[in-house]
Amino acid sequence: MHRETTRRTIFAAAAAAAIAAFMPPVARGQAAEAKTAEQAFKNISELKGTPADQVFPAMQFVAASLGVECNFCHVQGKMELDDKPAKKTARAMMAMTAAINKNSFGGRPQVTCYSCHRGSTHPVNIPPVLDADAPAHPAERAAAPAAAAPTVDQILDRYVAALGGAEALRKVTSRTQKGTIVAGGNEMPIEVFTKAPNKRASITHAPSGESFTAFDGAAGWMGNSGLPPRDMSAAESEAAGLDAEFYLALRLKEMFPQLRRGRPEEIAGVECQTLLGAAPGRPSVRLYFDGKSGLLVRTVRYAESPLGRNPTQIDYADYREIDGVKLPFRWTLARPNGRFTIQIAEAKNNAPVEDAKFAKPAAEGK
Repeated sequence: MHRETTRRTIFAAAAAAAIAAFMPPVARGQAAEAKTAEQAFKNISELKGTPADQVFPAMQFVAASLGVECNFCHVQGKMELDDKPAKKTARAMMAMTAAINKNSFGGRPQVTCYSCHRGSTHPVNIPPVLDADAPAHPAERAAAPAAAAPTVDQILDRYVAALGGAEALRKVTSRTQKGTIVAGGNEMPIEVFTKAPNKRASITHAPSGESFTAFDGAAGWMGNSGLPPRDMSAAESEAAGLDAEFYLALRLKEMFPQLRRGRPEEIAGVECQTLLGAAPGRPSVRLYFDGKSGLLVRTVRYAESPLGRNPTQIDYADYREIDGVKLPFRWTLARPNGRFTIQIAEAKNNAPVEDAKFAKPAAEGK
C-alpha cells in the first residue's frame, strides 16, 4: 500500500476503543451533525453522545498519539469485533483520562493520550540515565538584558508594512495562482483562486481527475471529478474560512478579539515574535512573525476533538513582491497524519474571478 494511503487509514481509528464498525454512510442532504456517534456507528462505548462528525477527529488524535494505524486495535474487515486486547485497553485509557480531566481540570482535556505516549504504544515511566559526564542540569548562563518586547500593535503594524502597507493591500481584490502540490511523494498541478473578502478555491489536477476544496464566503465544501461534492464539517469550514481571509493582516485584531503576545520562539534559527489569537467558542491560533522581516512565517491552529486538540501547522516561505504586495509563493501544511507543500510558479493580482468559481455544484438530478 502506498505510504500516504496507509497514513490516511489513521482516520479510521488506530487505537480507537470507542468505535468498532461503520454503518452505511449518511444519505446526502441529511445533517450528519444531527446524529450522535452511537447513531452513526456500531459498538460505541466511550464516545456516546459525541456528535458523529467528531468521531474521526478523535480517532485521528489517538492514532497520532500512539503512532499506530487502524489494525492496531481493530480486526481488519470486521471492525465491529472486540477481539483485540488493545481495543479494550484503549477504552479503559479513554475512561481514565476523562476521569482525570473531570476531577482535576474541570473537564478540560489537559491530560490526553499524547501526555504519556508521545507517539509510542508504550509510555515511558522511568527517567533515563545520564549518557555523558556533563551535569544533568547545567547552570544557566547569565543572560544579557533583553530589549523591550514589542506590543501586539507593533507586531501587526510591522507585518502590514512588510507586506507592502495597508493601502497597497486594499488595492488588490482578487488573485489567481498556478503551481504544483507535492503530497506523499507525488507532484501534481494546482490552481488557487482567491477573492476579497473571504472566498477561496483550489483545484488539484490529478491523473485520476480534479479535486476541489473551496470556501464560498460562508461555508466550505470539497469534491472530486465524477462524485457529488460534500459540505465540510463545522471545524473544517472554520479552518477553510481562516485560509480564505483575503485581508488577513488587516483583520487579525477583528477576527481574534483576545489577541496577546506570546514568548519569542525560534524557527530555523530565526527568532520569531508570536501572537496568540482567540475568540469566544473557537480554538486558539498561534502566529509566528519573523523577528527580522516582520513577515508571517507560521501559523498553528487547533481543532477540538472529544479527546484533545488536533493541530494544523502552516509554514510560509518564498515571499515575492507583485504589484507592490508581498505574498508567500510556498506554503507547507502539516497535520499529525500527513502533510503537503504548494509551490506557486505564477500569480496574478486583480485577475477576474467569477463568484461561480467558489460555489458548490448542485448534485445531479436536482
